[in-house]
Amino acid sequence: MQNEQTHWDNRRTFLLIYFTFKLANTSTAMAIDWLGFGYAAAIVLGGFMGYKKKGSVTSLIAGLLFGSIAAYGAFMISNDPTKTFYSLVASGALTIVMGMRFKKSGKIIPGGIMAGLSVLMVLRLLFMSVIVM
Repeated sequence: MQNEQTHWDNRRTFLLIYFTFKLANTSTAMAIDWLGFGYAAAIVLGGFMGYKKKGSVTSLIAGLLFGSIAAYGAFMISNDPTKTFYSLVASGALTIVMGMRFKKSGKIIPGGIMAGLSVLMVLRLLFMSVIVM
């Protein structure tokens, strides 16, 4: 019984030291990419609104897909500001698709707004790439 208790005390001590060391060597002041997460939320919300107003399942699926990619990209940027690939893919694709949709229909909602937000996001990410690298 005494030997088992010593084993668990040693293990707890090891884990305490390990996690203290691990936390000391990581950056606790992680900058969260709030603009990226807000952009991702706008994409998801836009897809949901397209589904609610017009019954477009395609809008819902595209909103969830691109919103998820943009959210993952924002998460990656929050961990390492040089990892802009996923955010650039989502915002670049939406710039092209929604820009073509805006040009074809001439309607500000949703094509013009999403194309504008996506262009701004692409410019922001390219600017971040130049500054950080």
